[in-house]
Formats: sequence, C-alpha cells, structure tokens
Amino acid sequence: MNPAAFPVTWELVPGRGAKEAAQEKAMTLAGQAASGGKIHALTLTDNPGGTPAMSADFMGSEIVHLDIEPLVHFTCKDKNRNAIESQLYALERAGVRNLLVMSGDYPVAGFQGRPAPVFDLDPVHILQLISDMNRGLEYPGIKGVIRHQPCAFFAGAVVSPFKASEAEQMVQYYKLKKKIAAGAQFIVTQLGYDARKFHEVLLFMKQSGFKIPLVGNIYILPFGAAKMMNRNDLPGSVVTDKLLADIDGERNDPDKGEKARILRAARLYAILKGMGYSGVHIGGHNVKYEQVEEIIRQGEALTSQWTSLIKHFDYPIDGGFYYFEHNPDTGLNRETPTRRQDWPLTAKAECSYGFSRFFHQLMYEPGKKLYGVMKGLCGKVRGTKLEGIFHKLEHLTKVALFDCRDCGDCALIDVAYLCPMSQCPKNQRNGACGGSFHGWCEVYPEKRQCVYVRAYARLKKHREEGQLGKEIVPPCNWDLYQTSSWINYYLGKDHTSKRQDGNSTQK
Repeated sequence: MNPAAFPVTWELVPGRGAKEAAQEKAMTLAGQAASGGKIHALTLTDNPGGTPAMSADFMGSEIVHLDIEPLVHFTCKDKNRNAIESQLYALERAGVRNLLVMSGDYPVAGFQGRPAPVFDLDPVHILQLISDMNRGLEYPGIKGVIRHQPCAFFAGAVVSPFKASEAEQMVQYYKLKKKIAAGAQFIVTQLGYDARKFHEVLLFMKQSGFKIPLVGNIYILPFGAAKMMNRNDLPGSVVTDKLLADIDGERNDPDKGEKARILRAARLYAILKGMGYSGVHIGGHNVKYEQVEEIIRQGEALTSQWTSLIKHFDYPIDGGFYYFEHNPDTGLNRETPTRRQDWPLTAKAECSYGFSRFFHQLMYEPGKKLYGVMKGLCGKVRGTKLEGIFHKLEHLTKVALFDCRDCGDCALIDVAYLCPMSQCPKNQRNGACGGSFHGWCEVYPEKRQCVYVRAYARLKKHREEGQLGKEIVPPCNWDLYQTSSWINYYLGKDHTSKRQDGNSTQK
C-alpha cells in the first residue's frame, strides 16, 4: 500500500442466511470496491445487533480472492477461548489477517429464543492471544513446550470518545491503554458527530505516546438509523437531539436528504484527514458504492478548508465531559487536560466500599497480622472435610455483599470491590464495553449503572481512579470455578496472588 495514501475502509453487513439477497449484494459491492480502486479494505460485521448473520470470517475468505483486503470484526460474545483460538487458526490459514477486535453487541435473538452470551474473553485478552500467535504461540505439550509458526495478524481495537460523563469517558481511555499494551496495532473510533470529541481522542493518544494509526468512523446517517442511535438502540453510537432534529428537517428535501447525508460524511472525511487521522472507516445501511466514491471525492476537495467545517459538527452531549479544555478560537480543544477533580462524582461511592477497603487492608495485604492468620487457616482447611463448609460460608458472605457467582478467581479487588462477573452482563474484567448510555448499562438501561462507572466513583473518592488503567486482569480460570476464592488467594492459585508473587520477585 502507498504510505502516502489516506486509507479508506467500507463496512459491509453479511446479513442472515447463506444464499440470500443480502449475501449476494455484499459480494457484488465487494467486487465493485475491488475494481474501483478507491477502497483499501472491506470491513465485515460479526452478528451485529446481537442477532445471527453469515460468518464474517467465511465472507472474508471469499473477498480476499477479489484482490482487496477484508477486515473482519472479531467479537467476544458468542465463543469461548478455545473456539476463538480455532477461529484464528482458520483465518490465518485462509489468509484473512486484518481483524478489528471488540466486545460485540449483547446477544438478543436467535433460534428459538435469546442465545446464551459467552464473553469468556474480553478484547484485551483476545489481543494478547493474537500477539502471542504473531510471536509463535507456545503451550505445554506431553514432551515439552510446543511452539507454533508465527502468524501475521494485523489486529486493531475500538474506543469511544463520545461518552457523556467523566466516569464513562475515563474508563474508555483506561481500557484503550490496556488494549494497546495487549498489542492493538490500530484504533478505530465509535460513531459520533462531535468534532471536539474526534480531536480529543487524537490528542489523548498523542499525549499518551501512542504512535499507532487512529481511524475515524463515518456513518452515512439517515433519519431511521439516527433515531435508533438517539435512543441507544445501536449501543455506543451517539446522535444528539440537536443532530436528530437537523436530520429530520433534511427529510423535506426533494431527494429526502440524500445529498445532505453525503455532504455531512464528506465534511467529516475532510475534518478527520485535516486533523491528522490515519484513515477513515465508512459505514451505513443500504449504501451504494457510488455514494462512497462521492464521499471520498467531495472529502478530498474539502480537506484544504477543513477548519471551516468544524462548525457543522457542533453536537455536544448536554453537560457532557471533555478530557481537554475547550479552545474557542478553533472550536476544538487546547492541549491542557480538564481539571477532573472539579467534576462531581456521577455515581454513589457507597459506604460498603469503605468497609471492603478496611477489611482488605486488614486481611489481604501481605505483612498484615490477619493475612498470616488467614493463610494459615486456609492451609489447614484445604483438603479436609471442613473445606466444603469453609467454602459455603465464604460464598454466602460474598453473595450477600457482592452478588458473588463463585468463579473462584475473584476480581473484586480489580474493580473497586464490584464483581464484574455478576454486575457486568458482558463479564468485562478489564474495563467497560462501548455500549453504556449516560452511565447506564447497555443491557439494563435506566435500571443498572455500568459497573465501571460505579467503580470509577468509588476510586475517585480516594484519588485512585487511575488504577482502572494499570493492570491487565487475566480471564477467569475456570479450573477454580465453585472453589473457595479465599483458599485460592492465600495459597497462590488465583491471578491476584500470582500477580503479587510476580511483583515481589521483581522487587
């Protein structure tokens, strides 16, 4: 690829079925993109909206023969870690190596009802697996360590700069740090139409020293999709009331707003290129190839005047948080971070958190008196008839306090004493997914706050919110399921005790 080019990817939706109109249309569009020469890669969605669809992997293996690169959306929601590893082997063998790793939409419908969500790994874990495979995956075999031939995946991840509250936005950036540490090779933004927010994530990556490509997301937005995004029916995509009203007005145009939609996308193309983005990702429902070419043509023509176009993307969330201070001269941001300590907490820092902190410092920190007592007790109980009683007492206590799911590999300490296995429907152990809306969980809007919004508030009260971006929390070890997490911790079986041992060794 020409390094001077501004890469453009175009999103295709395989749809449900094998030989239906949706699949034939997607392949026809792929052929047009391949012959047109304006598109650098075709992105393929993976069961979008949480409903079944044609495998993005298999369609990618067909597209790779059209002399254009497929970029497969690789989600966590439907497969356990073994199935994910198998899927990666198949993609490598088929020559499909560009992956966009994400949590994925929560499953909502399937054959004879709602399917079981899996979420065995989160995006950070999958990026770690891909990085290991690129180096040559190693694992223990009967005759010693087995090492595979290195793979050649080019894997990226997603971040949303379009969140409403401080807590939601900061946990997105903390998780972004983990994704890059895990091996993400490029980043794509979520959907939004606020120029300041696009600029914000660009500055954040620059100030954090991240030198990987950042790709801006452009969605050709008709009224129907805008209305769904405004209600968060397409989780993570942000359309404000003001933008929705503008699009509603455009429906009165003779072409029902088509030219306005194309112009909006072209203006955003120009702004993103002018700002310094590495490329753009174009999506939309029932989009024709000719429309994508027109967006590119108009966008290139407008790039020289991109600063004058910023006013067309003044769609802030009411009272929304920005990581950087506003620059009224440009309509974008200064490079000075906002004083976050001046922003109020967006969730209650319950008194139970203080209770948990107190007992952690008393019982779970090596060197404290009760740590030795508990470690000795666990050593005596393990393997005896008392272990079952000990485990039941522990579990009842933790159910009452934390809604414990008895995974045995406890992550309470990693999420401010909130259980990600019970409080997060997607079991995210390394940070929030992108689907929250005004602080509410994607799956339980208006009923349950995002667990990481709650964790952020608890930690910020003690000026420790940065902890959410430090340690990568491993996936749950299901060997420990329905065993005592106390015994597992004190006797060195769970991830927390192994982390402590590693830190003490380094010292």
